[in-house]
Amino acid sequence: MSDTQLASSGAAPLPHPVRPSVPALPAGTAFFAGQVALVTGSESGIGRETARQLCQQGAAVVLNGRNAERLAQTRQEFEAAGYAVTSCVADVTDYAACEALVGTALEAFGRLDILIANASISQRAYFADMQPGVFRQVLDSNVYGTVFPLKAALPHLVRSRGSVTFISSISALNGMPSGSAYCAGKAAVANLAHTLRLELADTGIHFGVVHIGFTQNDPDKRVLAADGQPVPIAHRPPRWQKSQAEVAAIILRHIRRRRRRTVISALGRLIVLVHTWLPRLGDWIVLRTLRRMRHFYE
Repeated sequence: MSDTQLASSGAAPLPHPVRPSVPALPAGTAFFAGQVALVTGSESGIGRETARQLCQQGAAVVLNGRNAERLAQTRQEFEAAGYAVTSCVADVTDYAACEALVGTALEAFGRLDILIANASISQRAYFADMQPGVFRQVLDSNVYGTVFPLKAALPHLVRSRGSVTFISSISALNGMPSGSAYCAGKAAVANLAHTLRLELADTGIHFGVVHIGFTQNDPDKRVLAADGQPVPIAHRPPRWQKSQAEVAAIILRHIRRRRRRTVISALGRLIVLVHTWLPRLGDWIVLRTLRRMRHFYE
């Protein structure tokens, strides 16, 4: 049976498979020792740093991305550090590609314990200006780019009583100008996680959401403009940004504690507070900043 057939059929490996490529670590030295994690969008950025820290804590990790050259560079870097990794070029908005991605994990390591749905496309465009196809592209990357890897991985996560974390954004908590499709997609996956907790409560799978705030980005990170062209991300004051390492550490703590929701940064927690108790004040603040600080959104 091929990797793709194995993933799509729901077939699972024998209990406690032998995984010679996972490094043996003394008990208690690393929380994720012996576990296998798949991190989508881990060729760069937050996904790469999260994968690195999982490896440092003993996990075997499946790296993923769409850029074959960048993914190969990340894999080579990790292997040089002695980490147990494999990789798969896959577009997570393509279900067949996600089946192959999960099959890669099973072929290399024999099981799957952790899925972090991190891959997504962001935008820098006002709704009225966006081409319909661009809106769909951003929305698909955030929604189907989360749903399809999970659908392919679900039988194996049921078997391991594993952990699923959707990477969302603080912009999903109350919306943000120039981010309509991105905010809608990130809000959708947060509600999806809640639904799955109810539907799959008996499986023992952990479903969590991490709402990420402003984070330092790779210099070449790009988002989509209204016409679909890649452009630099909007300006963010450095003092408001967390490092990728800080964000990755919070994601791992979220998984270890099997938390339902983690909101990163004081700004994110303030948004939750204001949106819950003083929504009109929240809208007033956003409209005021939109008039006075348009570069913040553009």
